[in-house]
Amino acid sequence: MHRKGIRGVRPTRIELLKLRKRELLAQKGHDLLEEKRDALVIEFFRMVEDLRERRRRLDMAMGEAYKKLEVAQMTVGNRKLREISYGVPRMGEIEIDVRHLMGVGMPVIHAAGPSPSSRMRGYGYAFTSATVDEVADRFARVFEEVLCLAEMEGSLLRLAQEIERTKRRVNALESIVIPQLQATQKHIESHLEELEREDIFRRKRTKMLLQKA
Repeated sequence: MHRKGIRGVRPTRIELLKLRKRELLAQKGHDLLEEKRDALVIEFFRMVEDLRERRRRLDMAMGEAYKKLEVAQMTVGNRKLREISYGVPRMGEIEIDVRHLMGVGMPVIHAAGPSPSSRMRGYGYAFTSATVDEVADRFARVFEEVLCLAEMEGSLLRLAQEIERTKRRVNALESIVIPQLQATQKHIESHLEELEREDIFRRKRTKMLLQKA
């Protein structure tokens, strides 16, 4: 008797051994993915706390920058500030690199080239008030905080996506792959037990016929 098993799997002892090995590998993969998912979730919530702190720092930096801007406006006037701003060189390009955390690519954002200093802002000390330098310093800090915040938000997004992918893989193994392997094994075991019973019955019947003969 050579009936086909579930989804074309032949109900033989060799296939049963193969399925048991596949189930063992699937279970190990499931356990590893569960560990990865849990570690990613822990890291996600840690980064959420860091993000809240970074946003708080950005709010403070912006508040300080605008206060200094108001002082500079009263000191040198809006027109003079506008003229000074025309001489300020443009910021360098933004560069994005990648770092890896548990196999997840995280963005690393930074401005290309050196950070702007008072010597590179397109104006000199002799023709401006110190308040202008303070404004420039504060907004340079705001710029750095914005880059850091963008980097953290990008990392959180990548982390959330990886958590979702890992959860789907865990659920697929748990709800589909492993149960199917177990069901196929039960089908083959049942079939082999049936063959064994039939074989025992034939041997008994053969023995009885030989005894009668």
